[in-house]
Amino acid sequence: MDFVKYIQINPDIRFGKPTIVGTRIAVSDILQWLASGMSYEEILSDYPHLILEHIHAALAFAANREQMIKMVTSE
Repeated sequence: MDFVKYIQINPDIRFGKPTIVGTRIAVSDILQWLASGMSYEEILSDYPHLILEHIHAALAFAANREQMIKMVTSE
């Protein structure tokens, strides 16, 4: 998924957290809602300005960021 068109990082919005374009909803907000057990339908109902692609973009962004993390081990 090309999440770049849905996710923005702007230091003037939510202190530079990744957010959904045109909103103040952070990627971390969406991830926390999903982790707490909210369904896609519940999120979209509670936040009608979001669309399904926004949720998918948040997940893709998080997955992409996770792939960039390198594990550092101590010997």
